[in-house]
Amino acid sequence: MSLRSSKSSNSFHSANWHAIASPGFTEWLEACDVSLAVTTYQAGKLLLIGRKPSKQPGTPMLKIGERSFRRAMGVGTDGQTLWLATAYQLWRMEHQGDQSRQAAGYDRLFVPRTAHTTGDLDLHDVAIGSRGQPIFVATLFNCLATVSDRHSFEPIWKPPFISDLAAEDRCHLNGLAMVGGEPKFVTLCAATNERKGWKAHRAEGGQLLEVESGEAIATRLSMPHSPRWRDDRLWLLNSGEGGLGFVDLATGQYEQVAFCPGFARGLAFVGHYAIVGLSRPRDRNRFGGLGLDDQLARRNMVSYTGLVVVDLAKGETVHTLRFEGRIAELFDVAVLPGIRRPAALGLQPKPLRYNVWAEMEGQQRHWRRPSAGG
Repeated sequence: MSLRSSKSSNSFHSANWHAIASPGFTEWLEACDVSLAVTTYQAGKLLLIGRKPSKQPGTPMLKIGERSFRRAMGVGTDGQTLWLATAYQLWRMEHQGDQSRQAAGYDRLFVPRTAHTTGDLDLHDVAIGSRGQPIFVATLFNCLATVSDRHSFEPIWKPPFISDLAAEDRCHLNGLAMVGGEPKFVTLCAATNERKGWKAHRAEGGQLLEVESGEAIATRLSMPHSPRWRDDRLWLLNSGEGGLGFVDLATGQYEQVAFCPGFARGLAFVGHYAIVGLSRPRDRNRFGGLGLDDQLARRNMVSYTGLVVVDLAKGETVHTLRFEGRIAELFDVAVLPGIRRPAALGLQPKPLRYNVWAEMEGQQRHWRRPSAGG
């Protein structure tokens, strides 16, 4: 699970990518007592960002675990269960105790347990509902859905202007905000009802919709993503402009709190901080011609791939984690509270075959063949 680390406590190196954190980033993780789960569909990775003790007291070292999942997209977790959207499957991963990893300093191990084969729905955001069921955005079919025991998916809602379910990505429905365990708000790139019609309206066609009424709460957004309900306020990323902000639900006005130097997708919160995922917009056909280009030029800034930690009280970026090399685009970020150093089993045969867990007399037991590796 662990990868090669450099001598610096705030940098981390893998075979074909590396990460560099700003001074104090790992101390911030320590102070908040959190780790992060991050996805990159472009590199096909689930990244688990944590820390471990270093030789210098009070200065933990950055540790990042990676597992390969083709087109890793939305991630929803409560710390015990982790749902991960991939190219044509939705994975449920559960925390299992593992003595060998605990001895090595890991305090959470996510193990793949169930894969729902959905087919290519272009899954985006994933959340956990009030009954523990996954609720996800099936972007290709312009709807919210959940899993089905017999079919690829079970549609549960679509925008009122979408005439029927069709694999046409008509409005680029992408983001989901839950309130009280139920779907409450969604984001989309344009309210169009024709195949890929949203692309002609990327710059200012974005909307925030209320699920119950189907009404547009905010309009004229620029490729909005990642709506999140936090402290009785609806936050979102106005990605085409590089903005992090909130929507006044009474007026529909979007208020920007901070500028993010990249195409922003993935939003999570810790206290009065927001963690935002950024990508380098390389595909000019998809990302070109947006206000983000002008915003970067005006600020004399260059976009990058990584995470920014924003102090919401000040509207300022206080920490960053930059990715270089193979990782060029991120999609989602989730917070793992109370976890210092998470790990996961991937889809390699040996770890899944030779590690067995069961509950006996109220206690979890783990058996691992000594020769199995894993």
